[in-house]
Amino acid sequence: MSTTTMRIASTSLCIVVGLACTARGEHPAGRPTLKEAFSGDFLVGAALNTAQSSGQAPDELALAQRQFNSITPEAVLQWDYIHYQPEGYNFAPADQFVALGEKYDMFIVGHVLVWEDVTPKWVFEDEAGNPVDRETLLSRMRDHIHAVVGRYKGRIKGWDVVNEAIDDDGSRCQNAWQRIIGEDYIEKAFQYAHEADPDSELYYNDYCEWYPAKKIAFANLVRDLQSKGIRIDGIGLQGHWSLESPSLGELEAMFADYGKLGVKIMITELDIGFLPEVNPSQYGKDISELSSDLDPYADGLPDKMERALADRYAEIFACFRRHRDKIDRVTFWGVYDGQSWLNYWPVGGRSAYPLLFDRELQPKPAFDAVIRTAKQPR
Repeated sequence: MSTTTMRIASTSLCIVVGLACTARGEHPAGRPTLKEAFSGDFLVGAALNTAQSSGQAPDELALAQRQFNSITPEAVLQWDYIHYQPEGYNFAPADQFVALGEKYDMFIVGHVLVWEDVTPKWVFEDEAGNPVDRETLLSRMRDHIHAVVGRYKGRIKGWDVVNEAIDDDGSRCQNAWQRIIGEDYIEKAFQYAHEADPDSELYYNDYCEWYPAKKIAFANLVRDLQSKGIRIDGIGLQGHWSLESPSLGELEAMFADYGKLGVKIMITELDIGFLPEVNPSQYGKDISELSSDLDPYADGLPDKMERALADRYAEIFACFRRHRDKIDRVTFWGVYDGQSWLNYWPVGGRSAYPLLFDRELQPKPAFDAVIRTAKQPR
């Protein structure tokens, strides 16, 4: 039997027996998976795209099932995906995602209930296109949260209730929710989510989480909700980091500060970006206008950069383990490099390498570096 024939047969068998293995994502015997390596520390999760959660990418799904014990959807629970038109909901893709998580006994996270960037314009406007009043918008928020959270009551175990509501200087983002409802829109969102599923964990999620002003603002938000008796179970720190930033000292200080709040800490969207910065207003969305130095790894990642990425991940996960008493979950924003949003943000067509598995679904040196941190004495 040829190698190609054997690979096809192996892949078919993997799918038939319920993704017990994967032709391209298999690892040598005795090599621990991420969820095994950190089983005594925290959950390790990944964000799944629609193709993966619907079974259209079986190799990718098999890798996710093997390595992770928590899943977050990239898009299928966002407002503009699940409730794009006012007259109905598109629940089918989300149903598939939740059923998948239940099938493999994973901790299922819902992302996201209230975030202006993924909210359709109709939510904020009347039939004439004018801004709605406070009570109308509150009613729409409540109806949406009750419909979505209520549908998956007892099944989705934790929700990113509000996303990216605080600016880098610590002030509230002047989004449509804030302008129409006022500052209490965040507490209303948490209140409605708790009403819809009293047993689900509720989180606030944001980026640049190590900035001093943001740390103060996050702490004030948590304490304000707690003082009003409104449930908040955790802070989601997105973790879109680079090779240099945040520094190890900033990470240590961040976990020490957030650890004082008495809520869970989750790393919710971890990846390490190191492509050159691009001004999208200069290049638009056309990658052909980019010079080659803005897409330096189109032909593959050099060994030097593989080592740098591995060292950075090792440093980060060693820090995670030092703060394992505070960290409940670490979720990568994607399963493998080819899926990463950094391939198309802020412009499309570049080659990014921010995760632990390459475009062939094989573990990178960064994967081994992370696993080694789990073997270090606690």
